[in-house]
Amino acid sequence: MTKDQEFEEFALARLAHLHRSAWLLCGDRHRAEDLVQETLAKVYVRWHKRLAMPIDNPAAYAQTTLVRVYISAMRRPSAHERPVEVLPDPGVRDGDVELRLALASALEQLQPLDRAVLVLRYLDDRPVREVAATLGCSEGAVRNRTLRALDRLRDVFGPSLTDLLHHRQEAP
Repeated sequence: MTKDQEFEEFALARLAHLHRSAWLLCGDRHRAEDLVQETLAKVYVRWHKRLAMPIDNPAAYAQTTLVRVYISAMRRPSAHERPVEVLPDPGVRDGDVELRLALASALEQLQPLDRAVLVLRYLDDRPVREVAATLGCSEGAVRNRTLRALDRLRDVFGPSLTDLLHHRQEAP
């Protein structure tokens, strides 16, 4: 199997997970696709240099690259522009739409690094140790950012957070 075939097999296997993570980070389907494309391009370049610099865990490397690409993109002024005359695709709605929209809106108000910490910790269900390695910081920094980001989310949701969670538990 050639390197290109190996990479294509890897990319196809990880695509859905990378796209989900990218969407959770940026909250926009089109920007998520761009993030995944840029991530896979960077991983592809490194993939072909594997003999000189092997990738121990390609899935973790791709996830780390995705988060770093997202944080880098958020530093650009154009990252905060949003078209208003074009309606988004309706997409498939499953689960509690109200909770999902409220969470997406609240995550949007966080700083990129805080958002990345919460997405990796709670929505990707990764331990503090892995999040710290992915973001290149200490475990204590991840814990501190997590606490501060959760406090900001509580400020955004206020008492409605409890109502949303209670409503979701009652749903069939």
